[in-house]
Amino acid sequence: MTWWHDAVFYQIYPRSFLDTDGDGVGDLGGILKKMPYLAWLGVDALWITPIYPSPMRDFSYDISDYCDVDPLFGTLDDFDQIIAKAHEAGIHVILDWVPNHTSSDHPWFQEARSSRTNPKRDWYVWKEPTSDGKLPNNWLRSWSDQPAWTLDDETGQFYLHCFLPEQPDLNWANIDVRDAMAETLRFWLRRGIDGFRMDVVHLIGKDPAMPDDPEDLVAIGHVPLNDRPEAHVYLKGIRKVLEEFDGERTSVGEVYLLDPEVVATYYGQADELHMSFNFASLFTPWRAASWVETITRTESSHNAVGAWPTWTLSNHDNKRIASRLDGDPMKTRSAAILVLTLRGTPFLYAGEELGLEDAIIPPERVVDPGLRDPCRAPLPWTNERLHGWPSDPWLPFAERPNDFSVETQEHDSASMLNFVRSLLSIRKASTALRQGSLNELRDDNGVLHYRRESSDEVVDVYINFAKEPRPITFLPGSTWLLSSSGVKVPASGQLLLVPGDSVIVRVSP
Repeated sequence: MTWWHDAVFYQIYPRSFLDTDGDGVGDLGGILKKMPYLAWLGVDALWITPIYPSPMRDFSYDISDYCDVDPLFGTLDDFDQIIAKAHEAGIHVILDWVPNHTSSDHPWFQEARSSRTNPKRDWYVWKEPTSDGKLPNNWLRSWSDQPAWTLDDETGQFYLHCFLPEQPDLNWANIDVRDAMAETLRFWLRRGIDGFRMDVVHLIGKDPAMPDDPEDLVAIGHVPLNDRPEAHVYLKGIRKVLEEFDGERTSVGEVYLLDPEVVATYYGQADELHMSFNFASLFTPWRAASWVETITRTESSHNAVGAWPTWTLSNHDNKRIASRLDGDPMKTRSAAILVLTLRGTPFLYAGEELGLEDAIIPPERVVDPGLRDPCRAPLPWTNERLHGWPSDPWLPFAERPNDFSVETQEHDSASMLNFVRSLLSIRKASTALRQGSLNELRDDNGVLHYRRESSDEVVDVYINFAKEPRPITFLPGSTWLLSSSGVKVPASGQLLLVPGDSVIVRVSP
């Protein structure tokens, strides 16, 4: 097993984690300041979303320089300190890398659009208007019903942007682009980074014919429809760059394709991605039968190619799990048990350990064109007016920030924070939960059950998705490890599991 098979990753969206310089935007200093908290919590790895120089039209996912830190977040020295402090605490660090597109302010694109004959023209995707002056095809960009093409008035060609017009797509078919992007990886690998989360990495391979998307699917945008063999060729090259460096460097890809069988192909033959996000878990309804289906498909598709699955319930682009569960604390705890006991690598979104819900953003405070502001609300650290932030943050806090603050919860043994901390400790001490097989998956009248089994340990997990209490009978010798309600397995070996409750028990092998 490699380190990322055992690890629990913690996603930090720096803008919303903690500000230390008083400008209202979270920064690298905030991550450094809270490194002791992250070590206390018990996470094994940090995923830090983009911190690169950027005009911030998409909050650093529109990069104007891949090899520096935007002054808004700090300096390269700050980032080096994060790597050093994290490694001292036994925590790995991966950084977001955006291979599909740059900012339109990037010097590469400024050169490319200067003339049709510029040497960097082919670094991006350009197409002539059709004979009647129309768009090259019917592709739509993400977060919008608008075309994925913009006409460059100076040169008379359209350029492709699967996201904002200010995020032109790179042309990975050009070897010079691949070489240049490989150098951006090496820059951070030399600084000691442990790997990368790779943004919409499946999108780097595109059909050179650029055919229309099917009419019945156009409205969802092109990104989730783009599954091309070229991407696998490019991913093999990326994997080789990671393997140039000592130590185990990893990659986790955002492959935004909802079919687990297709996602699993992006692992290649252990020569492409090390891991890929399983987005099905973000959209699985809170029903036992639905989770049986998602887990079964994930297990089957990944086992077929020898791939290691991942699990996540929240991130910076999607509604938080606590809000999806209507703020139900019992269900939110059971969701934590679910994501941290399935076979695979779990990813927690900062604030998930607090049961944090989405914020309500008044119209005058909206900043994101994709309407993702609610899930990006800042973390409340203290019970002061600004909750540990030196000035008003860039987005408002979620409702009842004192209830969800670290200060409130760390001193409450019954809090969500201490529950998640206990769950992480149990997982870390359990070979079965970290590395064991997953067996006996079933829906027992609304109760999801599965078994994690290693050579020295057997662990059973039960989650009651039903609206009524359900009786559970445990095997002889079962030992209670944790439940979302705090109930312990009675000596009789039988328990009436209330709605939303879950329990983890160890069985003698």
